Amino acid sequence: MIDSSVARRYARALFALEADTPARTHDARLEDLEQFAAALDESEELRQTLLGPGLTMEQRQALVDTLARKMRLAKEVQSFLHVLAERSRLGIVPSVAAAYRELADAQNGRVRATVVSAAAISEGEVEKLEKTFSTATHKKVVLSAKTDPALIGGLLAEVGGTRYDGTLKTQLEKLREELLK
Repeated sequence: MIDSSVARRYARALFALEADTPARTHDARLEDLEQFAAALDESEELRQTLLGPGLTMEQRQALVDTLARKMRLAKEVQSFLHVLAERSRLGIVPSVAAAYRELADAQNGRVRATVVSAAAISEGEVEKLEKTFSTATHKKVVLSAKTDPALIGGLLAEVGGTRYDGTLKTQLEKLREELLK
């Protein structure tokens, strides 16, 4: 996809500007990017205004400045958004934020994980899973938990691109296939 490769280039450029900064600075920049991306995602009116042809470049820059002030974005992120606006690339901010998150995670030794279960899991269970996956990956795992009643029971986990399927639904499907053979 063209947007994702372009977004990765922009994310790397922003990341490189602050190559010698502490990890918390990268995390703060990431929060700023994600906040701006969320605003674009949540407001169809804002998205159409910023991305549509109705504004001059100066008006678009002024709107970015207003949003940056209201969101209390760092000056570096605000300047970065100006560059994207000048190049008519504000629409890729969500992809840039995702690519930047990958860079920040890699630098900080983090990996993202998602666990899907049939029923909601407690905070204690989430912490246990984070520790288990952290031990297995030798990285700090940031876990998000979701529910899907269709799984019947067990867990489906995706950790840094690796999928672990321990769901009852999958086990029953495998048993069914074995019985049909």
